[in-house]
Amino acid sequence: MKNVEAAGIEALQIKRDPSQVTPNMFFEDINLARRLFAKLINCPQDQVALIPSTSYGIATIARNLSIESGDNIVLIQDQFPSNVYAWRRLSKTTGATIHTVVRDHKRDWSQKIIESINQKTAVVAMETVHWANGYAFDLMEISKRTHDVGAHLILDGTQSIGAVHFDIHSVKPDALVCAGYKWLLGPYGTALLYVGERYMDGIPLEETWAARQGSDKFDQLVNYTDEYRSGATRFDRGQSCAFAQTAMMIKGLKQILEWDPAQIQSYCSELITDFLSIIQDHGYDVDDACLSHLFGLAIPDHLDRMQLSDQLKEANISVSLRGGSIRVSPNVYNRKADIHALQDVLLSAVK
Repeated sequence: MKNVEAAGIEALQIKRDPSQVTPNMFFEDINLARRLFAKLINCPQDQVALIPSTSYGIATIARNLSIESGDNIVLIQDQFPSNVYAWRRLSKTTGATIHTVVRDHKRDWSQKIIESINQKTAVVAMETVHWANGYAFDLMEISKRTHDVGAHLILDGTQSIGAVHFDIHSVKPDALVCAGYKWLLGPYGTALLYVGERYMDGIPLEETWAARQGSDKFDQLVNYTDEYRSGATRFDRGQSCAFAQTAMMIKGLKQILEWDPAQIQSYCSELITDFLSIIQDHGYDVDDACLSHLFGLAIPDHLDRMQLSDQLKEANISVSLRGGSIRVSPNVYNRKADIHALQDVLLSAVK
């Protein structure tokens, strides 16, 4: 958004005159960002950490898990790699096995995940909504099964937090990571990590000075201490104050809270209801498990997907090819005219 951009520029200008930077400025805005995200997902403020990326958050959690040879780690097919590589590393170093739940269009994917979780499962690491096709998983049932066997549920919420109502107390993940640049409307290089009770006394990826007790007293920073500040602050990245990025993240979070993710989802639903019915009548398949803000259109077999992609670009329509599907992600800045333009290209391609 333009006001997010403006907030970043204004905060960047703080560096012009470093004499105006006070110790409080290193903590006030990051705590505000923490508080806003906590409100968005309904969790305590002290269980939120500010980090640079999803992969950073996943690596933080992986570092604090006790996994043994013979355990298994459940992943889902073709999920975004930020929630894959840390588990591959952990598998190699511990001897645990990775079980990837492959989608079967004849069966409910969430049910397949639930059935794959057993007494040997140590971790279930997955997306809230699949990044490529928009499949919305039954998180509450998956969470119930995960915790029934004593396993940890680690979620990447990047594809839905900010566009869908989400409540920590309902889903009960052990950790939730969310990149700031997507549906939270923040900048690149920002992400937020909800840290469950199981990890609150854990070891961070880096030992940043700002996470230590008394770090707001700059004249005493060389009085080194092993004590962390309270809550999930210990997991903050170094230089988490990053004035421009933090200001932009705050502006984005405030706007999302004002709009309300449930209302965003409702608006997107109104945009696409007629559209989905029409294109399905012309051979494009849409999964019933998808939400309105992110969904995949399966391309009819007789179409050349690259040629269709070129036609969409020529019409100035920005969508993504993911596997055999077109990923469409409308938001509040879209209007019916945008959806009609997409529909026109898709229908002309199958004539």
